[in-house]
Amino acid sequence: MDEAFRSPAVTLAEDALLGLLLPFWQLVIAAVVLVVVVLSVGRLARRGRSRMTTALLVTAAAIVGLAVVGVLLQG
Repeated sequence: MDEAFRSPAVTLAEDALLGLLLPFWQLVIAAVVLVVVVLSVGRLARRGRSRMTTALLVTAAAIVGLAVVGVLLQG
């Protein structure tokens, strides 16, 4: 359909449909991310204590860095 000939009712119907599907896609994305995180943590844990310590330090540094960037961009 051409944008010029669309009625407001058609647009509202499409928005309503997307509104219903949005939580479903968020759940699918969250499930995929959760599976990847669990698999990577399991693999990392099998590699040993020193790799886990390094991974935790890198993760902590990334969290702190993102928080600092967020605060700087906010103000």
